[in-house]
Amino acid sequence: MEPPSPHAATDILIEDARWRAAVRDAERTIWRALAAVARQGGPDFSSGPAPSILLSSDRVVKRLNARYRNRNKPTNVLTFTPVAPGHGGDIILGYETVAKEALAAKRSMRAHLSHLVMHGALHLDGHDHHHPGEARAMESLESRALRSLGFSDPWKNGGARQ
Repeated sequence: MEPPSPHAATDILIEDARWRAAVRDAERTIWRALAAVARQGGPDFSSGPAPSILLSSDRVVKRLNARYRNRNKPTNVLTFTPVAPGHGGDIILGYETVAKEALAAKRSMRAHLSHLVMHGALHLDGHDHHHPGEARAMESLESRALRSLGFSDPWKNGGARQ
């Protein structure tokens, strides 16, 4: 593995082994995604508290989504803003939903994981997509960051809507 990026302080827990089978060097993929979105104007966690990232299952995500969002269903990514100084928040991804989305969009799991980590990081930075202008700003940042890593634009032709 290459030397850790400035984002290596990010705590990454791979709770579901299917992530390792689907994305070798998942930690490196996550670090690269965080660095790429920072270079495009997104949050730079290298100079402050970094998020914790959990690669889990739909079962875990569904439970958290029901408890904290009152939505009794899995989703691709959940974010939780920091609750204490010195903590960068949490980004949690559910394997089954992410895998289904990647397959449907004909994208690699590495590309989709990168996208969703960036998406979660932008949410932790205060970005949202509830209004068209906010959604376009988020999509633009994500697209530029993904292209900088050699991945295609997930928003082209109306794809990847959250």
